Amino acid sequence: MSSLPLLDQHQPPSSLVGIARLAAEGESISDGHDVEFFTLASRSLLNRCTAPRMPFTWTINPYRGCEFACKYCYARYTHEFMEMRDGVDFERKIYVKQRAAELLRRDLRKVKPGEEIAIGTATDPYQPAERRYGATRAILEVFAEQSGFDIGMVTKSDLVLRDVELLREVARQNKLFVNVTITTLNSDLARILEPRAPRPDLRMKAVQQLNQSGVPAGVICAPVIPGITDSAPDLDALVKATRDAGGRYIFANPLFLKPCSAAIFLPWLEKEFPHLVQTYRERYGERAYLGPAYRKRISQLMARLRQKHGIGTQRDRDQLEREAAAGEQCAAPRAKPVRYVEGPAEEPLFEEQMRLF
Repeated sequence: MSSLPLLDQHQPPSSLVGIARLAAEGESISDGHDVEFFTLASRSLLNRCTAPRMPFTWTINPYRGCEFACKYCYARYTHEFMEMRDGVDFERKIYVKQRAAELLRRDLRKVKPGEEIAIGTATDPYQPAERRYGATRAILEVFAEQSGFDIGMVTKSDLVLRDVELLREVARQNKLFVNVTITTLNSDLARILEPRAPRPDLRMKAVQQLNQSGVPAGVICAPVIPGITDSAPDLDALVKATRDAGGRYIFANPLFLKPCSAAIFLPWLEKEFPHLVQTYRERYGERAYLGPAYRKRISQLMARLRQKHGIGTQRDRDQLEREAAAGEQCAAPRAKPVRYVEGPAEEPLFEEQMRLF
């Protein structure tokens, strides 16, 4: 089994409490590429999602912070719970949760049949730190010992292929879907938008290889960025590529900008797409979310493209489950299928459980 060492802890400042105190206790374990890594002594690994419109009940995030440094990342605010107010800290100070396998084995007793567990809601479980620290693999090894759980993973890394055999083992006795985020097929654009994430073609290849290996996988096109990644030809190409790669589904959600995200995204926009700055100020000036007209346009466009290319959404999971059962790829009991809503599905953004995760 994979395990992470629990290193000696520093004494924290007496004024800090909760997750901020735990973060202050973290031992610095490595640094490079302007990124520093710390241990994090977590109280639990499995955290209940309190946002009512979310399609999952529990979340797991093996790390706090993410090295991929995506300019639009909504999760930067989670470092604020650790009293880190600079949005850049989210990509430069990465916290590795300790005793992941032990905590998960204990916490799984709380999960009821039909409650989905989402891995990677606020940090990519296959970011570069995973190569060294293996927290995600330790989690999957626990699930490989279990049966009857409903598990979804979100990543934008082809490092997921390292664990394909382990994922197959998990899928044999649990319901498992791997959601690969691909915002654009344009590698040059992806390089400046998601600086340290793997190229889009590598991610799409991961979708293909996962499905060929019997691990159900599809694509999340989120966020759709107005004026940059939202053209009909670009989305058409992405849906077609997903179909060609054997992706089981694709869905999309428009960009939203919390203050912590806007502080990073808008200066990037001014540098890379200055002609769009005024439009963004008008659209996002007093709110984090785009209006219903834009969301409806993207939803209708994606529906037409899926129909054109013969590919589904995650609403088709119930059919996928029947196919998996027929092929003896998944022995999990039947449970309520996950329903994803196109539009502002992320709106509450799991803010309460982020204070603890």
